[in-house]
Amino acid sequence: MLRFLLLRLFFLCFASSVTNAAQRGPFAMRISCGARQNVQTRPTTTLWYKDFGYTGGIPANASTTSYITPPLKTLRYFPLSEGPSNCYKINGVPKGHYSVRIFFGLVAQARATNEPLFDISIQGTQIYSLKPGWTTQDDQPFTEARLFLMDRTVSICFHSTGHGDPAILSIEILQIDDKAYYFAPNWSQEIILRTVKRLSCGFGQSKFGVDYGADPKGGDRFWQHIKTFGQDSDRPRSVETRIKKASLPPNFYPETLYRSALVSSSSQPDLSYTLDVDPNRNYSIWLHFAEIDNSVNSIGQRVFDIMINGDVAFRDVDIVKLSGDRYTALVLNTTVTVNGRSLIITLRPKEGSLATITAIEILEVIMPESKTLSDEVMALQTLKRALGLPPRFGWNGDPCVPQQHPWTGVDCQLDKSSGNWVIDGLGLDNQGLKGFLPKDISRLHNLQILNLSGNSIGGAIPSSLGTVITLEVLDLSYNIFNGSIPDSLGQLMKLKRLNLNGNLLSGMVPATLGGRLLHRASFNFTDNKGLCGIPGLPACGPHLSAGAKIGIGLGASFAFLLLITCSVCWWKRRQNIIRAQQIAARAAPYAKKRTHFSRDIQMTRHNNYGNSHTAAENGPILLGG
Repeated sequence: MLRFLLLRLFFLCFASSVTNAAQRGPFAMRISCGARQNVQTRPTTTLWYKDFGYTGGIPANASTTSYITPPLKTLRYFPLSEGPSNCYKINGVPKGHYSVRIFFGLVAQARATNEPLFDISIQGTQIYSLKPGWTTQDDQPFTEARLFLMDRTVSICFHSTGHGDPAILSIEILQIDDKAYYFAPNWSQEIILRTVKRLSCGFGQSKFGVDYGADPKGGDRFWQHIKTFGQDSDRPRSVETRIKKASLPPNFYPETLYRSALVSSSSQPDLSYTLDVDPNRNYSIWLHFAEIDNSVNSIGQRVFDIMINGDVAFRDVDIVKLSGDRYTALVLNTTVTVNGRSLIITLRPKEGSLATITAIEILEVIMPESKTLSDEVMALQTLKRALGLPPRFGWNGDPCVPQQHPWTGVDCQLDKSSGNWVIDGLGLDNQGLKGFLPKDISRLHNLQILNLSGNSIGGAIPSSLGTVITLEVLDLSYNIFNGSIPDSLGQLMKLKRLNLNGNLLSGMVPATLGGRLLHRASFNFTDNKGLCGIPGLPACGPHLSAGAKIGIGLGASFAFLLLITCSVCWWKRRQNIIRAQQIAARAAPYAKKRTHFSRDIQMTRHNNYGNSHTAAENGPILLGG
């Protein structure tokens, strides 16, 4: 009985957790840039999180440029003094498919004519470049892209182009269905889809998904209303009838989107829409239809072809036939390559009524950039901290991508074997840098040129540099490096130029480096007062290894201690001798008197030996003294 109750309790808890997860819905994170506290905006009471701990830059009051911009009062901008590239790094994002949307703004105190132009990248891939005049176009204050985030982190970077300071109003990260906008057999989780244009045709107003009451799994898309494609070329039509098969996975289109449409006119039967685009790009085109005309109630009464830039993309489109019924949503998708600067979509009637369309989506297909090897990225981050690189360097995001904006002083090349970018050059000369050169510099396994000359970098030259066997140029001149030159540098067989002049180095130049001078290598060791051992430098004594030097030092110390000990012993013995002599000198007169007295007695006894008498004859003998 107890087991049964426990199992029941477990299943109830599990069901409750699943229900709660379903109620929570997809992951959504909205950041009000520059805000110091969470904000809710009307009329939807959308929650925007405060901007804290994601990036650098400067918060400021915001001036918006379009009625579709979120009603937020602050933004964050990035002056060039903060570096050419600045990134928001947002952690804790669950793995999945996301719509990432960035709104731009203007600093409130800035001049109205100061329209910033800058580039935007996500996860190291450039997705958009702001174009002149964006502040006057209602549909251009934001950019939006769909991509997979698989490492629980998203990096959104803003790159200066020399035309004003990037200013960011808000960032939205909205989870969508994993199969959303699946557009081709070669579709993969690596592909990025950037929104170029999204149109709602016919009657109505420009709206976000939330305004349509759409499913949040659709990603709160913005639909720009368009009433006509051209003067007298079409007419709008709308109904109140409910549309079937609209808000379905994986794209979850709002059902009310399909209640309005544009229909071509008898004077201009072709229904045509033209959009300016960037050339030599691939575009995924999504065309939406629903037969809402009461006069068309069966198959064959409206048939048309769809052409894109003059090529037929879909033949004999019959909405009722393809959707299965009237008032039923139909979506057609194709991907095209556009070499010119115009994308023209034309619907040409073939049978029955005129052409009609409900909505259009145009998405740019972007292949993601290959990333830099993570080991080399970490090595550069360690170098950044060790040298104390100032913000003006803009070492944020990925060092090599986007290719249009690599890190200052960093040269990259694509490693064909791994498919990743690697660092093959570092040029940070004459930058006023301090700090030290960390041993992790050896993790740059593909480095060919390292130039840190003309700074104030100190400490020892790390011996680990000798493991970067690809090095051809090593220039550390005119710094304050000290200590000896590592023997390991002699292992750099590809080294053609080595400049260590103008430092505080000491000791013998390693013989392996000296020998390389015979192989047309260019080495410079001058202006180091302590260096010796090769032509042009002072002569050295016998070159001793570090172990030998330690042994000599210990031996000298032992000999010194032994000398001190012997000296102390000799001094004490000498003191004892002197003390004994002094005592003997004081006792000398008494010793002489006793000696004379003893001799007198002996002489008296000798003289009386032959004339012996008795005591009675001689009388008593008195001894005294």
